[in-house]
Amino acid sequence: RPSGAGQPVSEEGPECPGPEEPCGRGGRRLRTAFSAEQISTLESSFQRQQYLGAAERRQLAGRMRLSEVQIKTWFQNRRMKLKRQL
Repeated sequence: RPSGAGQPVSEEGPECPGPEEPCGRGGRRLRTAFSAEQISTLESSFQRQQYLGAAERRQLAGRMRLSEVQIKTWFQNRRMKLKRQL
């Protein structure tokens, strides 16, 4: 399904108020669909450094036009993926 780079993908339907407000009973935020370029940038950052400080996270978020929370969550998930692979 088409969506903008880095924009949340809605699974809830047209009655969903927007990406900032939770939808449905779950109250969960919508999933972010990262573009190939964003994933490439995140992966290269991860190869250099598996843990980001606040300053690095803020800088990366600004450069990629993502929120700091999205960057933080991506890094947490990537570390878990690495742990599972090992």
